[in-house]
Amino acid sequence: MRFSTYLLPPLGLAAFLALWEAVPRLGVVNPAFLPPPSVIPAAFMRELSSGIWASAVASSLGHYAIGLAVGAALGVALGVLTGQYGAMENLTAWVVRLLRPVPGLAWVPFAIIWFGVAPEAAVFIIAVGVFWIVYFAAHGAVRAVDRDLIELADAFGFRSGPQRLVKVLLPAATPGILVGLRTALGQAWMAVVAAEIFGVFGLGQRMMQASSLLATDIVVVYMLTMAGLYGLIDSAFVALQGWLLRWRA
Repeated sequence: MRFSTYLLPPLGLAAFLALWEAVPRLGVVNPAFLPPPSVIPAAFMRELSSGIWASAVASSLGHYAIGLAVGAALGVALGVLTGQYGAMENLTAWVVRLLRPVPGLAWVPFAIIWFGVAPEAAVFIIAVGVFWIVYFAAHGAVRAVDRDLIELADAFGFRSGPQRLVKVLLPAATPGILVGLRTALGQAWMAVVAAEIFGVFGLGQRMMQASSLLATDIVVVYMLTMAGLYGLIDSAFVALQGWLLRWRA
């Protein structure tokens, strides 16, 4: 058990890196198309020393944080509202069915028209991608609240909408909403690249610039950067989630 728990993961990673190193070194794939991992540290140091890496990371994190906050806030608000009030759900039902199937990338032309090639356009694309995930999570979580809890709240005098929301619905729906938010963290991070490839400065734009020059080592640097940053963000959110739900322990 200890062998499989502690040694197999690093062995698997080492085997993967060895295979990756061997494929371009042996000429199976042109190194210009797939650089070996041994060249990545030097490429990273070049980007870091030039200042481009730090600027791109800061820019993308800014787009990510604002887009995530806007999309999540709107998604939670509307999801809770339609989950709590059947009339609101009926009122928005066909609007949701009309807009939900539209992919986030389909909004890129409107983002450029409305905001230009600017950070606001990237924020808009990210917020759209986040909104639907959080909306359905919040809506489903509120709708799934045990009716007995609501009846019990009524018996104790919490009959108004705001009272039910604060005393029953939000506490009971919080675990489901947090699951949706965690999913949205990943969706928003993937949307960063899509939101920046049309010219907004950040990780996505830098990756596109490098790929156009066949600087695939630089592309890999930013791919690994995005993976590492998301790992940190997700780990921090899991810790926050555990703290918020510590009352369930």
